[in-house]
Amino acid sequence: MDVRYLTYIVEIAEQGNMTKAAENLFVSQSSLSQYLSKLENELGTPLFERMKGELRLTQAGEMYLDAAKSVINIQKKLYQNINSLSDTGKITLGITSQWGLKMMTDIISKFKDRFPNVTLEIIEDNVIPITKLIQAEKADLALMAANDYKDFGDQCEVLRKEEVVFAVPENHKFCAIHKDDLKDISQNELKDIFKDDSFILSKQGSTIRFIADKILKSNNFIPDTVCEMNSMVAVRKMVSKGIGVAFMPSTCAEPKHDVTYFSFAPKVFRYNIIAYRKNLVLNNAEKYLISLFKNHQLSS
Repeated sequence: MDVRYLTYIVEIAEQGNMTKAAENLFVSQSSLSQYLSKLENELGTPLFERMKGELRLTQAGEMYLDAAKSVINIQKKLYQNINSLSDTGKITLGITSQWGLKMMTDIISKFKDRFPNVTLEIIEDNVIPITKLIQAEKADLALMAANDYKDFGDQCEVLRKEEVVFAVPENHKFCAIHKDDLKDISQNELKDIFKDDSFILSKQGSTIRFIADKILKSNNFIPDTVCEMNSMVAVRKMVSKGIGVAFMPSTCAEPKHDVTYFSFAPKVFRYNIIAYRKNLVLNNAEKYLISLFKNHQLSS
């Protein structure tokens, strides 16, 4: 069942731009334009309105898009059902955080022992693009760190709440003063205590940056930012060398790295979730993979 050309229309509709659609489909723009023109001539009506470089669906286009998505979903379900008979196939898995990557390194050997003929295609990115992949049904599952999971409705499961902490170099004067205290810091004290420190912030679009910006904005605090990066391993190392302070998920707050971690008062959390694409009918491999995710959480 070849649905390749149906995916062309879906991609054009999602991008609203022929150039972007062609890039994502790895075809030439001229080939894509020729296909669309041929299809519209065959149907006897335009599927898109051309408006200053933007393509918008016509009423006929919306009907065609709905039908195309239905056929694509039928193919996916059919292939899934066939693959489940022989335990073969591919699972496309989105991962948004180092927590998810660490989990995969812990469980992938168990999964491959049980399903050696199933390929795991892992896509690493921030929460926004991975969410779009799930919503566009281009990823089957996603291990995500999320600030809110309600937008996914019944298409996700919460594995746990993960605390977000504040990482400070162990030789910082604040650590010396509070060496024997409970490691809590009030959110509204952040500006007064660390106004002279450089901050290592996560990049825009990440869950940690969302939390950091919310706390900083509520305290009218614009810190000196030494750099922005999402690698918590690198951030932790930079904090240990006294380069700056940082917001960090608790799963990355490893001890014995010359870093002291403070909880916020009140505590701050994000969610670790499994998200599912719409219309996903779980096969045996996917069910087993999800069970590994859940059992890993129970044992961690």
